[in-house]
Amino acid sequence: MKIAVVSDAWFPQVNGVVRTLSNLTRRLESLGHDVLVIHPDRFRYIKCPGYPSIHIALLPKRKTRRLLDAFEPDAIHIATEGPCGLAARSYCMKRKLPFTTSYHTQFPKYFNVYLDLPEAPAWAFLRWFHRPAVRTLVPTESIRTELTGHGFEHLVVWGRGVDSAIFHPRDNGHITHARPIFLNVGRVSSEKNLDAFACLKLPGTKIIIGEGPYRDTLCERYPDVIFPGYIDDEELAHYYSTADVFVFPSRTDTFGNVMLEAMACGTPVAAYPVTGPIDVVRPGETGVLDHDLRRAALAALELPDREAPLRYAASRPWEDLVHQFAGHLQPITAKDNTPGQAF
Repeated sequence: MKIAVVSDAWFPQVNGVVRTLSNLTRRLESLGHDVLVIHPDRFRYIKCPGYPSIHIALLPKRKTRRLLDAFEPDAIHIATEGPCGLAARSYCMKRKLPFTTSYHTQFPKYFNVYLDLPEAPAWAFLRWFHRPAVRTLVPTESIRTELTGHGFEHLVVWGRGVDSAIFHPRDNGHITHARPIFLNVGRVSSEKNLDAFACLKLPGTKIIIGEGPYRDTLCERYPDVIFPGYIDDEELAHYYSTADVFVFPSRTDTFGNVMLEAMACGTPVAAYPVTGPIDVVRPGETGVLDHDLRRAALAALELPDREAPLRYAASRPWEDLVHQFAGHLQPITAKDNTPGQAF
């Protein structure tokens, strides 16, 4: 099967969307599918001010048409709502081709919480963008419920997996920080609510791994927190394995892949009881959810079954989710483009 995946989020970005899509496309190819990824670096682009790893495609419509015409895909999946996604949406609409989309990012909440802008215009745009899709893939049941309340249709849950070949318990002898170790991993940006973790009065050591525009601010503000910067997945697995608790302070994520990665290395999660964590964490087993993040972090230290996170992560293999994704795609040649017609 020839599958076109269109995404405005791609390397050199390092975030959950890129990790999800790169895992997906690599595994689709390993199953024999021919995958074309249309991303900003295929076009002239500008770097996002203050966040140079984000590339924004400039006027991608014409080249998108040429790429898709030449590829002749059997199915088109649009993963993001930026310039590349808009160009692919226009291509499909003009040719009356069925397509699927996915919802990864809570832009309305970002605009409201961090820019003090109303959510309504962003929700209106997202409804418009996704409405023609045969299916819109969402990461969790709670996101499906929320989007249904905002007038979205044809929503199906497509979860997230973890690569157990990389993320599994490792020897951690070379990481010798004072215990207990409280860890966070991800994009270091203001919308991740990292201040809520960095400011906590906790015993032992707090570590925040990752890069992003907010890192220098955090480093200056919290000299007691360790900031290793970006590290590769192999070393990251050692940090996950070393940590006593993985702390996830975000209130705006749709999922939070890093929570699964931490669990796959045997580390429980402390988080707020909000969308994302409520679908990933089993309270009292794989982690603790509490509106008091410090209380959650300290309680997670005391969880009795340290194997529970491992068992839960093992139940989310990427292999199953790749087949699930392929099943949700809409064949362009299908005569009936209503939900339910899939490969």
